[in-house]
Amino acid sequence: MDRPGFTASLVAGGVAGVSVDLILFPLDTIKTRLQSSQGFHKAGGFHGIYAGVASAAIGSFPNAAAFFITYEYVKWFLHTDSSSYTMPVKHMLAASAGEVIPFSLVQFPLWESLKALWSWRRGHVLEPWQSAVCGACAGGLAAAVTTPLDVAKTRIMLAKAGSSTADGDVLSALHGVWRTQGLSGLFAGVFPRMAAISLGGFIFLGAYDQMRSLLLELGKESP
Repeated sequence: MDRPGFTASLVAGGVAGVSVDLILFPLDTIKTRLQSSQGFHKAGGFHGIYAGVASAAIGSFPNAAAFFITYEYVKWFLHTDSSSYTMPVKHMLAASAGEVIPFSLVQFPLWESLKALWSWRRGHVLEPWQSAVCGACAGGLAAAVTTPLDVAKTRIMLAKAGSSTADGDVLSALHGVWRTQGLSGLFAGVFPRMAAISLGGFIFLGAYDQMRSLLLELGKESP
């Protein structure tokens, strides 16, 4: 990757991470308070919904910057191009290099594939807002596919100490949910999760593409 691309990915990734935290942090706080056993108002209501956002934003900048610079570098290293049949695999490898979680392995190949398809249909490079729409769609689909894993994670976190579920065995947790609640249990909360992550994908990936395009353009104009 050339130097301007390296710097643009670094800064754009950090800005995207901070942007999504600043916008979604209060929504996550409200969701947590709505789910509280104390009730929404006793848990704090709308008071202090930005409490703790500064530390979250400070942490998200380097994390998101590191993810995107790794992601873009691995894509460049693998010589990814839109005509390659192995493009989704390369994007999965790039995403896994940046952040080894199943969600990223689904979201980023989808995002890149949707951008490539839309760009091919329109006959031009996508605008950042179009990339954001692709990010929202990819995020929503990835959220739906990985919901059972999110359910298992929640069950493990809330399990009583000493129980088999509390040991962190994801397969055991999934089997327990399937046995007691069936398919509906595995996909509990799928629609709110899709909505929230679609919004996050729109902001996160849209902000990244917008900032990266701006920085690359500024790099071309500078002497």
